[in-house]
Parts: sequence; C-alpha cells; structure tokens
Amino acid sequence: MSWKATKMRITVLTVPDCPNAPVAQERIAAALDGRAAEVQLVEVREEADAAHWGMTGSPTVLIDGVDPFAVAGSAPSVSCRLYRDADGRTDGAPSVELLRQALAGLSIGSSAVTGEDCCDPDILDPIGRGGRGRRAPVEGGLRAVHQAVLRHFASTGSAPAPAELEAPAATAGRTATQVLAELDREDFLTLDKNGQILAAYPFSTVATRHRVSFADGVQVWSMCAIDALGIAAMLDQDVVISSSDPVTAEPVTITMTGGTTVWEPAGTVVFVGHRGYAGPAAAVCCDALNFFTGDASARTWAEGHPQVKGAVVSQTRAEELGRETFGPLLRDA
Repeated sequence: MSWKATKMRITVLTVPDCPNAPVAQERIAAALDGRAAEVQLVEVREEADAAHWGMTGSPTVLIDGVDPFAVAGSAPSVSCRLYRDADGRTDGAPSVELLRQALAGLSIGSSAVTGEDCCDPDILDPIGRGGRGRRAPVEGGLRAVHQAVLRHFASTGSAPAPAELEAPAATAGRTATQVLAELDREDFLTLDKNGQILAAYPFSTVATRHRVSFADGVQVWSMCAIDALGIAAMLDQDVVISSSDPVTAEPVTITMTGGTTVWEPAGTVVFVGHRGYAGPAAAVCCDALNFFTGDASARTWAEGHPQVKGAVVSQTRAEELGRETFGPLLRDA
C-alpha cells in the first residue's frame, strides 16, 4: 500500500440558468490545465440550501468544500455574485489567474485569515523546522533513536522510556539521555523536566483533540491536524482520525484506507497557523492546526485568535502537507 494524492473536488454552486456558471466552469478547466479533478455543478434554489452549501451568490466555487474567495460577513444567498480581479475590475466569475492561485492552496479575500499561500515558509516554519524538515540526521545516533521512538509509539501507543533506547544510542557511542536531549533541542521531540518523552511529532503522550486509530487496535494521540494526516504516509498503513471542530465541537472523522481518504463531514477544512514568536512547534503552532467542519467555522476561530497567523487550506493541500512533512521520517535512505 502506498499513500497517494487525493483527487481534488471542485463544486460550482449556481442558481438555475445563471449565465456565469458555464463561464466559471470554462475558467476552472483552463486553470486546471489538465490536472485531474472532480468537477460538479450543483443547482441551488432556496436560501436554506444556500446556507447548507455555503453559497454566497451564484456562482460560488468550492475547492474541497472551501470557498477560497469567501468574504468575511457575507450571508448565504441565491442572488448573483461578483468577483474582483487583481486590477479591481468586477466580473461574474473568478478569473483564471485567481482560480490558479486557489487551486495552489491560496486562501483569498478574507479579513479573518491572512490570505497567505499555505506554502509560505513563514507559516510552515515551526512545522518544517525552518526548511530543515522533521527527519533527524544520521550523525550522533539522532536518526536511529528518533526512529526507534516513532516505531515504539506506533506499536504501543505510548512513548518508550529512555532506558529502552540505549541500544540505538550506543551505535553512535552515546547514551540515550544524550541523544534525547539533542533531539529535544533541535525540536524533533519534546522532553519533560525529568527527561521523559512528552511528544515526538506526530505523536503525543498527552491527550489532544486528535486521536488516531490503527487497524491492529493501537490508538495514539496526535499533536495537530497536519501531524494526524501524516501518520498514514509515515507508517504506510490505514488509519482513522477522530477529532472535533474547536468552535462547534462537532465530530470530524478522516478515514484513510488503501490510499483513499474520506472526510466526514465532506466540507471539512484545516486551518494552518502559528503564533508570532520563536519556539518549538509544540508551543508555537500545534494547537493552531485543527480540523473544522467548514470554512465559516475556521474563519470564526481565526477571528477569535488574532495573535495566530495562518490560512484555511483544502483537504487536498492538508494531506499533501502531512505526507511531505512526515512521510520520509522512517525511510532508511
């Protein structure tokens, strides 16, 4: 089994006979430029249905359930919708360039979210250790001990005691305590004041919002939403992620089976953010990377946490971030 990218889902919400719906579809095709995606046209007739879908005028374009052109405060509506391009001109459908930006993972037009590319190194810095990644180097026994810690979490659901890591540390002529201290300094894991492992991204010994279950019955806590999404690729096995929306407390379930991911609710999104100060990911960003049942809920949370810099990302992009960050961690080469 090998974890692969999930096909992007694009939904065009439109009132019947909207003249701009086919324009939006044509521009979506141009923006995709041959990229595989599932494109669906949904006719919305009633205000209640507009509220259900998150439609704020016709046409509304959703990418994996997210409206990347959402404007804070806009109410559900079956009226016509206008878009503004980079030059300030209005149009009845998003431009090809804006759609390309949205397909690349850019959150556009929100006052609640910074609207920065989710690949912005500044946003992802705590996740990716300033571009250095989360794969420990071979030197000094760091990788051997780090991988032993991760495999112990995966097989037992808990952290190993330092004494259980003496063998891999000894291959580098060091003690487990020495190697763990360095891994802690370099933010590959975190230790408590007694030198015991508190967390080893993506795993946590402390209960979090995100519980990950394996097919063999083992369950682990994950540090954040992106960490949870990266576990399947790191271990190359099926997982079920059980989480909840921080705003509504509604349950969120992500089932990753055989390379296919099912999100429930279908409109679930991920907010990727961090606080504006230096420090380990556990302190700076882990509680600011969460699943939300919809774009509106994520933006509500962002408005209530102005100290957090970040963006709403689609399901596809969130899965990519998880794979890119944690997929390589247990590879030998």
